[in-house]
Formats: sequence, C-alpha cells, structure tokens
Amino acid sequence: MKNISTIAFSGGVGGAKLALGLARALPPDELLIVANTADDFDHLGLHICPDLDTITYTLSGRANRSQGWGVEGETWNCLEALYELGGPNWFRLGDRDIATHLYRTQRLREGARLSEVTAEICVAFGIAQRVLPMCDDPVSTIVGTAEGELPFQDYFVRHRCEPRVTGFRFAGADRATMHPELGAAFDSPDLRAVIFCPSNPFISIAPMLAIPGMTEALLSIRAPIVAVSPIIGGKAVKGPAAKMMSELGLPTTSLSVAKHYSDLATAFIVDEMDSDEVACIRELGLACEAMPTLMNNDDDKLRLARSVITYCHDLSR
Repeated sequence: MKNISTIAFSGGVGGAKLALGLARALPPDELLIVANTADDFDHLGLHICPDLDTITYTLSGRANRSQGWGVEGETWNCLEALYELGGPNWFRLGDRDIATHLYRTQRLREGARLSEVTAEICVAFGIAQRVLPMCDDPVSTIVGTAEGELPFQDYFVRHRCEPRVTGFRFAGADRATMHPELGAAFDSPDLRAVIFCPSNPFISIAPMLAIPGMTEALLSIRAPIVAVSPIIGGKAVKGPAAKMMSELGLPTTSLSVAKHYSDLATAFIVDEMDSDEVACIRELGLACEAMPTLMNNDDDKLRLARSVITYCHDLSR
C-alpha cells in the first residue's frame, strides 16, 4: 500500500462510474477502491455483494451499460426455471451473475475472507486495481420506514423504494474492523487524495464511515478529502438519494449533501448546473468547485476523474 496516491470510497452504479474513470486516469498500483458492503445479503443460499459486483463488473467491462448493474448480454434461464418451481424472482439474478455468487459463497464457506475472495475475482476479471471491501465483517443497512424497519434489499428491490424513509442504522458496524490494508493506505506517504464518489451519502458512504476508527483515520490524514455530489439540479442521477433526502426533511440540493459531509470533508464538488450553490458551500468552511459531473459515457468518466484528481492535487499544495 506504499504507492497508493488515491483512495476512492464507492457505492454502486454512480460511484462505479467515477471509479472506472479513476482507474483509467491513474496507474493501477496508485488507486485503492473501497466498496460499500452493507448492502450485502444472503439470497437463495448465495452471498450477494451488489456494490462490489457493480464495481468489478464495471472495471472489467462486463457491466450492463443500459441499466448500470448486472452483466452485459445476460441470460435468465436459471431464474425463470426457479420461478416455474414457485421460487422467488423479486431479486434479479442472471446466469453469469449467479456464477460470481456461487464462487464467492463457496470460497467463504471454505474459510476465505471477503477481501481475499474479492481479490481473486478481480484477478479472474483482469482488474489490475485493488478493490477492497470496507471490512470483512458482516454489516447490514437497515432502513427505517413508516411501515417499520426493512433490510436494505427488501426496501430497495422488493418494495421499490416506495415506503417513506425515517432513518437508517447499520447493524454490525459497531463490531466491524477496518481492513488493515486500508489503514496502511491511510498511512501511505504517497497519499494525495481521498475521494467520496457520487454515491448515496446515507446508504453507501455512511456505512463505511460507521466502522470504528474510520472517521478518526480520515481526520488524521493530511491529504484532502473531496466529496463529489450525487445530486444534480435537485435530482439524483441514479437511485433514491433525492427521495430519501426529501422524506428526511432535507432539501434535495448539493448544499444539503455538503452539510452532511462538512465535519469530515476538505472540499466538495458540484455539477455546473448547481454552481449557484458554491458560495454557500464555501461558507461551511469547505473548498468547493463546480465542474461537469454527469457521466453519460466513458469519456465523461475519464474527464471527471482527471478533473477531480487535479483539484485534489491543487488542494494539497
């Protein structure tokens, strides 16, 4: 971990887009991608890691580009056959995707740690960058709703984000241990940037920060901590972030997200559409810049990654 210059914290689709841009902008040994695993759950006897899989599929060029998750060219024979038998089909598992879960589940049953299995999958997929689960311990996001608490995947997939959100808790986070490789990366003399990718701050980034020692470690580093807003023009590019913010009584603005990060981040990046919020964000004590953050294609991802890296390096001078 001595060569690590950039640590990127990422959730699923939105974060994976910037992670891909960073992977193309930096030498492989300089980038560490830390993935949220509080979305993980067991389904049909398989251990499923949605954010980790989205990141590895994206980095390896396997991701379904139209939907952002799953595998391109997927088939659904197993799921359809299962449904004919009366089994559940609310969580979509394609045939090639199932192979990933089968491999992971078997290796975990053999005693391998999640970080070890993730490294093996990355090697098999030809990914040169280090992708690290936020921890090897089980942590589960529980969504508080007006209808009671729901495990995250039940809220997100089975109930399609429809229940009104009242809060979140991260079961098991208090017993989790930050991965030693991440601790070593924080101590790297070459570290020049920590980036919070444009992932949902409440259900993708917050679980990682809930791990004991994580916030303290981040506050102790000299490198800038820069968060990229997942909100553009009052809307989330992908996922339920804006809906959650509204239901929690928060304005659906980049300024609101910046306030959420203000005790930890050094700087905040908003989209050009929200440039009128820059002055207010700076009043929070954060450095702030507006730049194009919408990533519609690979060129956009690389462009944003280079812009974020340059901004981080400017902050560290």
